[in-house]
Parts: sequence; C-alpha cells; structure tokens
Amino acid sequence: MMKTKIRHPEKVNKPINPIKKKPDWIRSKLSNSKEFFLTKTIVNQNNLVTVCQEANCPNITECWSKRHATFMIMGDTCTRACAFCDVKTGKPEKLDPFEPYKISSAVSKLDLKHVVITSVDRDDLDDGGSNHFYEVINATRKKNPKTSIEVLTPDFLRKGDAYKKILEADLDVFNHNIETVPRLYLKVRPGARYFGSLELLKNVKKINKKVFTKSGLMVGLGEEKDELIQVMDDLRSADVDFITIGQYLQPSPKHHPLSRYYHPDEFKELENIAKSKGFLLVSSSPLTRSSYHADEDFAKLQQNRLKNN
Repeated sequence: MMKTKIRHPEKVNKPINPIKKKPDWIRSKLSNSKEFFLTKTIVNQNNLVTVCQEANCPNITECWSKRHATFMIMGDTCTRACAFCDVKTGKPEKLDPFEPYKISSAVSKLDLKHVVITSVDRDDLDDGGSNHFYEVINATRKKNPKTSIEVLTPDFLRKGDAYKKILEADLDVFNHNIETVPRLYLKVRPGARYFGSLELLKNVKKINKKVFTKSGLMVGLGEEKDELIQVMDDLRSADVDFITIGQYLQPSPKHHPLSRYYHPDEFKELENIAKSKGFLLVSSSPLTRSSYHADEDFAKLQQNRLKNN
C-alpha cells in the first residue's frame, strides 16, 4: 500500500504578498498601431530608457500610440529600493554624456508638444544628478523651442541646494511625487522623508513662481481617507498647483502588499475633495499616473492659471 506524502504548510513556497485579482475597471489596452511601434523604434534606436517600460506602466500602449513617452535619464538602476516600485535597484553605471543630445533628438523625432523627463534616484552622485537634469533640459529646449518641458525629479535628500540647478534651466513643470501618507513612509518609501519632499516642493515654488508644481499620490497601500486629506492640505500649504491620484498596482509578490482597489466613485470623491482645497488641477482615476495625459493637463493648467488671475 502506497503512503500518501503529507505536505506541511510551512514547507510550501507561498508568495510573500499574493497579488489580488484586478477589478473590471483596471484593464490595460493592447495595440498594434503604427504609432506605437514608431515610438518604440525611436526609443530603441536612441538607446533610451523610459519609465513606461521600467516601471511597467499600465498606460504604455495608450500613450505610445499617441507618441507620448516619459524618458528616464541617468540609467535604469536606482540607488534606492522603494517597496512599491518596479525599477531595479543596484549600483548604477556612469552618466551618459551624450544623453542630453539623445533625448533632444528623440523629442524632435516624436514631434512632442510636451515632454516629461524623469530619473532614477542617484544618491551616489554628489549633486544627485541635478546638473545632468539641467543639461538634458537645456539640450531639449534648444532643439525643441516650442515643446513644453516637465520634469519628475527625485527628492535630492541630503544634497543641500543641488536641486536649484534644475531651476536655472528653462522648464515649465516641476513634479516630485509625495507618493503616500507619512505613516507609511518607513515601509513604502524608506529612503525618503515626507517633510523633505514637502520642503522641496515648497522651495521650488518660492524660487520660481512661474513654474507649475505638481505631486502625485498612490492609493491602496493601507492609508486612511483622513490621511489622504491631510496630505492634500500639506501639499496646498507648499503651494503645489497640481495633484495626481492613482491606484497602486502591486508589481510582484515581493513588493508592498496591495491593501485594496479603490472604486472609480472613490476616485471621483477624492477629486472633488482635492478641488475644494484649491489645487489648480486634479487628476484622479484608477489608471492616473504622473505623466498620464501630461500634455493635455499642461494646457489645462495654463488655462486655469489665466482664469484665476
């Protein structure tokens, strides 16, 4: 008689944080459009890195089909290990001195009216990469004078006034994501400091009042509604113009666990609350990301500023 092997629960390889099934309102679109492959070709030919690919953005098909790509400068390896992010962590390579030219050329080939330039964290650099941002912005502006430029930067924690170098360049939008509520920082964003990020946004606005400031929040990490409202108040105290609110999508079982999916009605409620706080613009939906519809949002920012003046 054969003996049945008993598998002890502790010996079964279970995922650390099982991924919850996505609801019907969160679905990535597929596309084989010519525009999508044109964008992909230009990115590949210029040997560029995009956050669309590295962070597995759910909107990549839609955006690339419109020739919209968010360029990620200073390599594809981050010096931090945020629990929500899918960008790889490790020791980065040296900066590419030709990257400013490559970015400016790609923007021209894609005929972008608005471009978003972000980066990995480069804590290994004395200035956190601020001078490289400056060079990329200047090269892009020189070759594409009619293109509006938005940057999504790291926090430049412990880099002093290094961030000010970026503001010497001719940019239109300065974005730095607050990401989550202060209570969750040690688990979700351990290498950053909540009030450090707020201070950065506040100082940017003090230095250049013409630049639009922007910040983003993820929901579904375990935060409470009153905590989200407090973050909104904090961002308004820092004179932030534009807030984005989107659903956290857990990249893998090794990442921070997803608490829950917010219903579209909840995003609408958060949008209305944020608008009541006085933001110039609010983008709140399950698939909202920092650079999602950034070109259209920039136009709305300009219109709303004119209305308020």
